[in-house]
Amino acid sequence: MPYGLVVRFTARDAAAATAFDQLAAETLQGIKAEEPGTLVYVNHVPVDAPNARVFYELYEDQDAFLRHEEQPHTKRFLAERGQYLINTEVTFLNEVAGKRPASARER
Repeated sequence: MPYGLVVRFTARDAAAATAFDQLAAETLQGIKAEEPGTLVYVNHVPVDAPNARVFYELYEDQDAFLRHEEQPHTKRFLAERGQYLINTEVTFLNEVAGKRPASARER
C-alpha cells in the first residue's frame, strides 16, 4: 500500500529558507539517484508564506519510506535542517485513492 507524508517546515527568515532549499536540493539528488521506492518527493512554497516549505512525499510502501530514512543523504538532511527552522509539522498518510504519473504507478 502506498505510504505518504506531508511535512511543513517554517524557516527562521528568508536567508534560512534559501539555505534550507539548497540542503533540500542536495538531498533530492540522492533521492533521484538511489531511491526507486520514492515515487514523489516535492518541495513546495505556500503562496502566502514565503518562509514556509511544504514537502509532499509518496513511497511505494512503508518499507520504502524506512529505506529512505536510512540513506546517507536523508540522514544528513535530518541532521542539518534544524539550524534553519523554527518549526516542523509532520502528517503521515495512508493512501485511499489517487492519481499519479504512469512512471510512478509502474514501480
